[in-house]
Amino acid sequence: MYVKLLSLFAAVVLVAACETAPSDTGAATGIGRTGLTTGNNGIGTSTGSVRPGSQDDLASLGGQGTGDRVFFQYDRADLTPEGRATLDRQAGWLRQYGQVTVTIEGHTDERGTREYNIGLGNSRATAVRNYLTALGIDANRVAVISYGKERPAVLGDSDQTWSQNRRGVTLVN
Repeated sequence: MYVKLLSLFAAVVLVAACETAPSDTGAATGIGRTGLTTGNNGIGTSTGSVRPGSQDDLASLGGQGTGDRVFFQYDRADLTPEGRATLDRQAGWLRQYGQVTVTIEGHTDERGTREYNIGLGNSRATAVRNYLTALGIDANRVAVISYGKERPAVLGDSDQTWSQNRRGVTLVN
Protein backbone atom coordinates (compact mmCIF):
# COMPACT_ATOMS: atom_id res chain seq x y z
CA MET A 1 0.00 0.00 0.00
CA TYR A 2 2.80 2.38 0.93
CA VAL A 3 4.55 1.71 -2.44
CA LYS A 4 1.34 2.41 -4.39
CA LEU A 5 0.79 5.66 -2.53
CA LEU A 6 4.41 6.73 -3.08
CA SER A 7 4.17 5.85 -6.79
CA LEU A 8 0.96 7.86 -7.15
CA PHE A 9 2.58 10.86 -5.45
CA ALA A 10 5.63 10.63 -7.73
CA ALA A 11 3.41 10.49 -10.82
CA VAL A 12 1.47 13.59 -9.70
CA VAL A 13 4.69 15.51 -9.09
CA LEU A 14 6.03 14.47 -12.50
CA VAL A 15 2.86 15.54 -14.31
CA ALA A 16 2.78 18.85 -12.43
CA ALA A 17 6.38 19.54 -13.44
CA CYS A 18 5.50 18.91 -17.08
CA GLU A 19 2.64 21.40 -16.95
CA THR A 20 4.84 24.34 -15.98
CA ALA A 21 4.93 26.77 -18.90
CA PRO A 22 8.34 28.04 -20.00
CA SER A 23 9.07 31.67 -19.25
CA ASP A 24 10.26 32.44 -22.80
CA THR A 25 10.03 36.12 -23.64
CA GLY A 26 10.01 35.43 -27.34
CA ALA A 27 13.34 37.16 -27.92
CA ALA A 28 14.81 34.23 -29.79
CA THR A 29 11.92 34.13 -32.23
CA GLY A 30 11.61 37.86 -32.65
CA ILE A 31 8.22 37.97 -30.94
CA GLY A 32 7.87 41.07 -28.84
CA ARG A 33 10.37 43.22 -30.71
CA THR A 34 9.15 46.73 -30.15
CA GLY A 35 11.47 48.77 -32.27
CA LEU A 36 14.71 50.61 -32.59
CA THR A 37 15.88 53.88 -31.18
CA THR A 38 18.98 55.75 -32.21
CA GLY A 39 21.26 57.51 -29.77
CA ASN A 40 23.68 60.37 -30.43
CA ASN A 41 26.27 58.01 -31.85
CA GLY A 42 23.97 56.76 -34.61
CA ILE A 43 24.11 53.19 -33.35
CA GLY A 44 20.74 51.56 -32.98
CA THR A 45 19.80 50.25 -29.58
CA SER A 46 16.87 47.99 -29.12
CA THR A 47 13.95 48.57 -26.86
CA GLY A 48 11.42 46.21 -25.37
CA SER A 49 12.11 42.52 -25.01
CA VAL A 50 15.14 42.30 -27.30
CA ARG A 51 18.16 41.48 -25.13
CA PRO A 52 21.06 43.90 -25.69
CA GLY A 53 24.02 42.17 -27.35
CA SER A 54 21.84 39.40 -28.79
CA GLN A 55 21.26 38.27 -32.38
CA ASP A 56 17.89 40.05 -32.43
CA ASP A 57 19.58 43.23 -31.23
CA LEU A 58 22.13 43.01 -34.05
CA ALA A 59 19.44 42.25 -36.64
CA SER A 60 17.43 45.29 -35.52
CA LEU A 61 20.25 47.62 -36.62
CA GLY A 62 18.79 47.56 -40.12
CA GLY A 63 15.43 48.86 -38.95
CA GLN A 64 13.65 45.99 -40.70
CA GLY A 65 15.51 43.04 -39.23
CA THR A 66 18.29 43.21 -41.83
CA GLY A 67 21.11 44.72 -39.80
CA ASP A 68 22.83 41.36 -39.55
CA ARG A 69 23.23 40.82 -43.31
CA VAL A 70 24.72 42.36 -46.41
CA PHE A 71 23.85 41.48 -49.99
CA PHE A 72 26.10 40.94 -52.99
CA GLN A 73 25.77 41.31 -56.74
CA TYR A 74 25.71 38.24 -58.98
CA ASP A 75 29.03 36.38 -59.04
CA ARG A 76 30.72 39.12 -56.95
CA ALA A 77 32.31 39.27 -53.52
CA ASP A 78 32.94 43.02 -53.30
CA LEU A 79 30.84 45.06 -50.91
CA THR A 80 28.21 47.46 -52.19
CA PRO A 81 27.84 50.95 -50.66
CA GLU A 82 24.72 49.69 -48.84
CA GLY A 83 26.67 46.72 -47.53
CA ARG A 84 29.46 48.95 -46.24
CA ALA A 85 26.90 51.16 -44.47
CA THR A 86 25.41 48.09 -42.77
CA LEU A 87 28.86 46.90 -41.74
CA ASP A 88 29.68 50.36 -40.36
CA ARG A 89 26.65 49.96 -38.06
CA GLN A 90 27.71 46.41 -37.19
CA ALA A 91 31.22 47.59 -36.27
CA GLY A 92 29.74 50.23 -33.95
CA TRP A 93 27.53 47.57 -32.38
CA LEU A 94 30.49 45.20 -31.97
CA ARG A 95 32.48 47.98 -30.29
CA GLN A 96 29.57 48.55 -27.92
CA TYR A 97 29.44 44.82 -27.05
CA GLY A 98 33.16 44.06 -26.84
CA GLN A 99 32.63 40.60 -25.36
CA VAL A 100 30.55 39.37 -28.32
CA THR A 101 32.10 37.10 -30.93
CA VAL A 102 30.48 36.51 -34.30
CA THR A 103 30.58 34.14 -37.24
CA ILE A 104 30.13 35.48 -40.76
CA GLU A 105 28.23 33.11 -43.02
CA GLY A 106 28.85 33.38 -46.76
CA HIS A 107 25.95 32.40 -49.02
CA THR A 108 25.28 32.27 -52.77
CA ASP A 109 22.30 31.73 -55.01
CA GLU A 110 21.61 28.30 -56.50
CA ARG A 111 23.40 28.85 -59.79
CA GLY A 112 26.83 27.31 -60.30
CA THR A 113 28.48 24.18 -58.96
CA ARG A 114 28.61 23.35 -55.29
CA GLU A 115 32.39 23.75 -55.22
CA TYR A 116 32.32 27.12 -56.98
CA ASN A 117 29.64 28.43 -54.64
CA ILE A 118 31.49 27.27 -51.52
CA GLY A 119 34.49 29.29 -52.72
CA LEU A 120 32.36 32.33 -53.58
CA GLY A 121 30.57 32.15 -50.23
CA ASN A 122 33.95 32.04 -48.49
CA SER A 123 35.10 35.09 -50.47
CA ARG A 124 31.96 36.96 -49.42
CA ALA A 125 32.32 36.04 -45.75
CA THR A 126 36.00 37.00 -45.86
CA ALA A 127 35.15 40.37 -47.46
CA VAL A 128 32.77 41.08 -44.57
CA ARG A 129 35.37 40.00 -42.00
CA ASN A 130 38.10 42.09 -43.62
CA TYR A 131 35.88 45.17 -43.66
CA LEU A 132 34.98 44.76 -39.98
CA THR A 133 38.62 44.25 -38.99
CA ALA A 134 39.64 47.30 -41.05
CA LEU A 135 37.20 49.24 -38.87
CA GLY A 136 39.05 48.09 -35.75
CA ILE A 137 37.18 44.93 -34.77
CA ASP A 138 39.63 42.32 -33.44
CA ALA A 139 40.00 39.52 -36.00
CA ASN A 140 39.87 36.97 -33.16
CA ARG A 141 36.23 37.94 -32.59
CA VAL A 142 35.16 37.23 -36.19
CA ALA A 143 35.08 33.73 -37.69
CA VAL A 144 33.96 32.88 -41.24
CA ILE A 145 32.15 29.92 -42.77
CA SER A 146 30.78 29.33 -46.25
CA TYR A 147 27.55 27.50 -46.98
CA GLY A 148 27.55 28.29 -50.69
CA LYS A 149 24.10 27.52 -52.07
CA GLU A 150 23.22 24.98 -49.35
CA ARG A 151 21.15 27.27 -47.10
CA PRO A 152 18.97 29.57 -49.19
CA ALA A 153 17.05 32.26 -47.33
CA VAL A 154 14.34 32.28 -50.01
CA LEU A 155 13.29 29.44 -52.29
CA GLY A 156 12.70 30.11 -55.98
CA ASP A 157 14.46 30.62 -59.27
CA SER A 158 13.98 34.28 -60.06
CA ASP A 159 16.23 37.32 -59.87
CA GLN A 160 14.27 38.46 -56.79
CA THR A 161 14.89 35.25 -54.82
CA TRP A 162 18.48 34.88 -56.01
CA SER A 163 19.28 38.43 -54.84
CA GLN A 164 18.12 37.55 -51.30
CA ASN A 165 20.32 34.45 -51.23
CA ARG A 166 23.55 36.23 -52.23
CA ARG A 167 24.42 37.40 -48.75
CA GLY A 168 26.82 37.55 -45.85
CA VAL A 169 25.13 37.03 -42.48
CA THR A 170 26.68 38.02 -39.14
CA LEU A 171 25.65 35.62 -36.37
CA VAL A 172 26.28 36.21 -32.69
CA ASN A 173 28.05 33.18 -31.18
